Amino acid sequence: MHNLTSLKFFFIVVSVLFSAITQAATSQTNTPTNNATIKPQSDAQQATNKEAEATAVVQPASPVSAKENTKPVSGTEKDEKNDYAFSSQTVINLARNLAKSPMVPPDVAPEMLTNLDAETYQKIDFQQNKAVWGNTPTPFSIQLFAPGYLYKDLVSIDVVENGRGFPLDVSASSFTTPTPKIDEMIAKAGKYAGLRLHYPLNSSSENDEFIVFQGASYFRAISKGQSYGLSFRGLAINVAQPMGEEFPRFKHFWIERPSVTQKAIVVHALLDSQSVTGAFRFGIYPGAPTRVDVQATLFPRVDIKHVGLAPLTSMFMHDGSLDISDQPDYHPELHDSDGLQIQTGKGEMLWRPLNNPKNLQISAFVDTSPKGFGLIQRHNKFHDYQDLEANYQNRPSSWIKPLNDWGAGHIELVEIPSNSKHNDNIVAYWQPKDGLKKDTPYTYSYQLTLPNDTPTLAGKPHIVRSAKAASELENSQELLIDYSNLTVTDINKVTVDISASQGKILRTRVIKNPHIHGVRAYITFDPLEADVAELRAQLKENNQPIASTWLYRWLKQK
Repeated sequence: MHNLTSLKFFFIVVSVLFSAITQAATSQTNTPTNNATIKPQSDAQQATNKEAEATAVVQPASPVSAKENTKPVSGTEKDEKNDYAFSSQTVINLARNLAKSPMVPPDVAPEMLTNLDAETYQKIDFQQNKAVWGNTPTPFSIQLFAPGYLYKDLVSIDVVENGRGFPLDVSASSFTTPTPKIDEMIAKAGKYAGLRLHYPLNSSSENDEFIVFQGASYFRAISKGQSYGLSFRGLAINVAQPMGEEFPRFKHFWIERPSVTQKAIVVHALLDSQSVTGAFRFGIYPGAPTRVDVQATLFPRVDIKHVGLAPLTSMFMHDGSLDISDQPDYHPELHDSDGLQIQTGKGEMLWRPLNNPKNLQISAFVDTSPKGFGLIQRHNKFHDYQDLEANYQNRPSSWIKPLNDWGAGHIELVEIPSNSKHNDNIVAYWQPKDGLKKDTPYTYSYQLTLPNDTPTLAGKPHIVRSAKAASELENSQELLIDYSNLTVTDINKVTVDISASQGKILRTRVIKNPHIHGVRAYITFDPLEADVAELRAQLKENNQPIASTWLYRWLKQK
């Protein structure tokens, strides 16, 4: 997992540079309804129907609470003296009440734990025989993270069985550690730092870790056959803004126990931050691909202008063709994601190759009611990376599909200069046009999947490569775009419709590319005196688009 402290520091540095240079509902199956919109809820609505905020969230078909064929976890794992009734509304009510007061700083782990180095912290293991439901007939098991090292904020974790919640206890025997003193300090902390779920994802005989919640509101997940790559977050606030980024955190989790036959699990989370609180419900379906149905209700404490919904965080160093490494590197490519794919509200597919720029770059793709977006790892062969340890070819792609109407706004892409593969320097999210308003609840819902490529383009043409080189014409560059899975009868009827915000397009041509069962488009571009230019290209046959629209920000090399 990428270093969270270095990531936070990275964003803070970027912000300084930027300033300088410019479960009632969860215990039953619900049928999806796609006519809900993200909008403020009036006081009258709240007073008339106390459950309006729960039912306004789109309810996708999702895992349900287990009410039969279950056995409680052992008494060593939960505090049965403090059981309580639980539903999705429980978390919504907690978030609403929490928002009425200023944020209280989180409890933190003892200094001895936070001073641990990475090597020592990695030796702290959750006891296998303590795994929640580890020795009972359910396909899922939970393992917990101890506080310490980078993970200083303490997190409460409860389990839910038959509509009752129970806090999970922490004791000196909950973990195996290098020293008795660490045991003592973990028990003193009394809470955890996060959780991970296991399921027989790749083999029926072995449970695999497939999703992790640890650090602020970050979580990561994989599908069958994949390795961890990009990360997700509950919410992003003030990314790359002069005032510095704010990192909301999940302070409390509730995990519903699935029945013996269920192949899905529900996790709830309470989010807290200086600016907002939130109630999250994750319906998690491990598989090929893994799917997570996310439902959230947000309660802003203040007006929030720069807010990101469904944030995606990734790493991009270079792709070897359009963005070439400045330093010698045995990797032909080095990234967790290589492009941003967008399906607009009107259905147009956009492809934007990622970049590791010299200076901070922020791009906005204005839209209304987007159909989907994601960071994609399109290149999935060993020879693309030549890495025997990190398995970049197995990193997941991501796809966000809104399940209710997200209204007007834009997808924002933040590309941060980086010289280390350990930094997540790419962020993408949906930003509502008007942000979030103080004391106004908002609801939104989306489906997150982790495919190997853009799911909506299955069987359709793909942009598989972009590259650039010096042109034979003076002061100009030649750009090329490769389109795969594209059958063309008459290549003479295929054209490139391209525009540039600055500079001049000198010529274009299209030829067949039998090596990828597609075509290659060449574009000769003269930037003239421009420092930056936005290029937009559509491949057309008989004047009709036949592939994704290609977007590219050309930057003058200095």
